Amino acid sequence: MTVQPLLHASPVIQLHAAAALAALGLGALQFGLPRGGGRHRQMGKLWVGLMAVVALSSFGISGLRQFGPFSWIHLLSLFTLVALVRAVLYARRGNVAAHRWTMIGLYLGALVITGLFTLMPGRIMGHVVFG
Repeated sequence: MTVQPLLHASPVIQLHAAAALAALGLGALQFGLPRGGGRHRQMGKLWVGLMAVVALSSFGISGLRQFGPFSWIHLLSLFTLVALVRAVLYARRGNVAAHRWTMIGLYLGALVITGLFTLMPGRIMGHVVFG
């Protein structure tokens, strides 16, 4: 394992990776802590902010280029931004079940599953983890 490939990547990719890793850790912590209190809300705001950075910074990454500078992954970024807004609205309106499932879906889909694809051969994070 070496961070050199990430250190040699563009600042947008570095920001994207840092925010994604922070959101991955914070999200895991959030799932293990009590829900509904002030700490949950503060950590949730931070997590939503990190996820917004992850999604927005993806538009500055154009390595796959399937549709001009974009790829299918950018559709996930758009979906993530919409889902983040919906999840916050669900929480504010007291729809705890919808909030919970939206956040779990975002964590698993936009971070865990998508993150596994970054480990594929030829990808920067694949080089970071597997050398």
